[in-house]
Amino acid sequence: MKISKMKLAFIAGAFMLILVGCSSTTVTTTPDTNAPYPVVNIPYYEVPRELKDDYLRIETITKYKNYLVGKTFFIDPGHGGDDRRNKSITGAIVEADVNLKVALMLKDFLEEAGARVIMSRYGDDTVPLESRAYMANESGADVFISIHHNASANKQDYWTDYTTTYYHAADGYYEYEPCVRDLARYIQRDLAYSMRNSGGLISFDGTVSDYVIFPEEGFLVLRDTEIPAVLVECAFFTNRMEERRLAIDEFNEVQAWGIFRGIAKYFASGIPSIDLLMNQSKLNGDVLDLTFKVEDNSGIKPESIVAYFDSVKTGYNYDEVENLLKINLTGVDKCEHEVRIVCQNKNNNYSFPYHKKLILK
Repeated sequence: MKISKMKLAFIAGAFMLILVGCSSTTVTTTPDTNAPYPVVNIPYYEVPRELKDDYLRIETITKYKNYLVGKTFFIDPGHGGDDRRNKSITGAIVEADVNLKVALMLKDFLEEAGARVIMSRYGDDTVPLESRAYMANESGADVFISIHHNASANKQDYWTDYTTTYYHAADGYYEYEPCVRDLARYIQRDLAYSMRNSGGLISFDGTVSDYVIFPEEGFLVLRDTEIPAVLVECAFFTNRMEERRLAIDEFNEVQAWGIFRGIAKYFASGIPSIDLLMNQSKLNGDVLDLTFKVEDNSGIKPESIVAYFDSVKTGYNYDEVENLLKINLTGVDKCEHEVRIVCQNKNNNYSFPYHKKLILK
């Protein structure tokens, strides 16, 4: 059967109407003399339901208050001041400014939940990398979170985009603290979900050791920070879609909300506590007996416990009923020593870094 050209045109037109009718989005291109690529108008983002509904937002923040009240966070908006060279392809986005926006919004969420927040900068200030780590160590904060946005090494690459959260060191190195990867995972999951971004192909879950970038050194701000620390690369500001989203304050708030939710869920899952019981620890000659209280509301996984004495793994006995960890050592010299303990609760969260200095006389 032959179909006339007029009928074909009618069918094609009707088909296009059906497509448009089934979609809430009209995709068009608009000229932009600053962009080296066609600019496409598409939906920028989705605002999480509990963020756009005031009642749900307050309910969510209230839910996590029990876990965040009394906690102190050191938030580090990357770059700023003399360091404003990182810009999007068209120059519309300056990374330093977006980092600060997201950090200030995160500060507001954390403070509303009862936490205390200290910032490395509150405006467009110059803060050296060494100073950021020093400030964090002196702040008395519980955790350090550095906020960044990424860029492609290829100046013509406007398509690469994903979300990454970095932690220091890697499994198998003494410097590695498993708790930092726990924190990274919680933040990465909720941030990527809120932004509707993938974690990229650089790792399975979007969290990456900074040793991947700088082998056996890592990022200075993570390496020199003594408290649990992560660095978030929220997205690629060199991506043509992200460039447009990052210019919108509401989307910056979506990013901050994702980081807040990750932090809140992390603390809600509990962190094991470790305490040296001085009244049960003693030195007799060259024999050292140490007793630690190791506990968590969800319980401790006995198989997860690792103890070190002067950087060397050592044996121990753990009483699951009394939550007591006992270490017995012989041939101990009377000088300064260090005990390190790592353990995991039944929600799979590891303990914060525990390095106890002992001066034996």
